[in-house]
Amino acid sequence: MVKEMTIWIAELIYKALYLIFPAYCANAAPVIFGGGIPLDGGKNFRDGRPIFGPRKTFRGFFAGLAIGTLVGFLQKNILLGFMLSLGALTGDLIESFLKRRLGRPPGASFPVADQLDFVAGALLFSILVSPPSLPVALTIVIITPPIHFLTNFFAYRLGMKKEPW
Repeated sequence: MVKEMTIWIAELIYKALYLIFPAYCANAAPVIFGGGIPLDGGKNFRDGRPIFGPRKTFRGFFAGLAIGTLVGFLQKNILLGFMLSLGALTGDLIESFLKRRLGRPPGASFPVADQLDFVAGALLFSILVSPPSLPVALTIVIITPPIHFLTNFFAYRLGMKKEPW
């Protein structure tokens, strides 16, 4: 019984990681390839604050979309890879928009939202192509925060990010 349960959990985690991997890659790509012209063109919203802020750039967005879609292609499901990537990047943009409305500067920590914004967007967009099972979706939500913390910490230590979150 314990062995079967362990195998079931391991398979569930594998399925969750395999599914969300294009979104993870899309979310990480702007850290590596970003920079350049901001998506919001440096414009402010009607509240006088930036729409997204200077760290959300065309190069980062399209690099994330390309990298995540490439991962989907390698997984033999380019449309799902594209939708997961687009959803992840859109979720991150929505979170940035909300952070600016709350007066939080770019790079400021926004616990929970920082870890799950891209996952929420990716899972929502994936429903249009291939809805994940509830156990897989819940597993993604549970395993992403520690993975996100670790990868961001290492990116920070390597000098790729300005903040460890």
